[in-house]
Amino acid sequence: MLEKNNSNVTVCNHPLIKALVTEIRDKKTEGKRFRRLVKELARHIVYEALSDIPLKEVEFETPLAKTRGFTFMCEQFILAPILRAGLSMIDGALETLPGAEIRHIGLYRDEATLEPVEYYIKLPESIPEETYVLLMDPMLATGGSATIAVDTFKKRGVKKIKFLCLISSIQGINALSEAHPDIQIYTAAIDPILNELGYIVPGLGDAGDRSFGT
Repeated sequence: MLEKNNSNVTVCNHPLIKALVTEIRDKKTEGKRFRRLVKELARHIVYEALSDIPLKEVEFETPLAKTRGFTFMCEQFILAPILRAGLSMIDGALETLPGAEIRHIGLYRDEATLEPVEYYIKLPESIPEETYVLLMDPMLATGGSATIAVDTFKKRGVKKIKFLCLISSIQGINALSEAHPDIQIYTAAIDPILNELGYIVPGLGDAGDRSFGT
């Protein structure tokens, strides 16, 4: 069960998202349609993750008159997909947040130990503290890769980090929250268990393989 300190988890349970999650789980959903579903779900989850972003009031002109409106108080957003499966979420995320920078975090899971292994990190040594980072990976399974990815940005001074995924496990949520209790997690579904290979059950299989066909 979820630990008590996991009140920072948001399950995006709009009826449209529930229907998309059902279709993406189906083993009969083939590559092209699967990629489209990941894109759609990513777009909606990023939208949800931005729901509490602070705004500031600004004055501007319409074609008819001066008026007032709102813009983000934060001027910099980073979309950070965890390679490789996280790449499948980028297009949808950019549709919601087109002005964001993209930074990649390369991690893979050792099949013997199920532990994440870092193979590609290319980030500035210092990132402005007010930057919002949206880390993205379709699956939050053991939580190991997510924890390392958060560590990577915190070491560079970032304090505003959110983790976005399509399917999460209770174990993964608890592990990430224990390591980083300040991180908000956004997911479209929470599944109960991991199997002996570290896959989420019922899950949707290997998101990277289903997206990229390898």
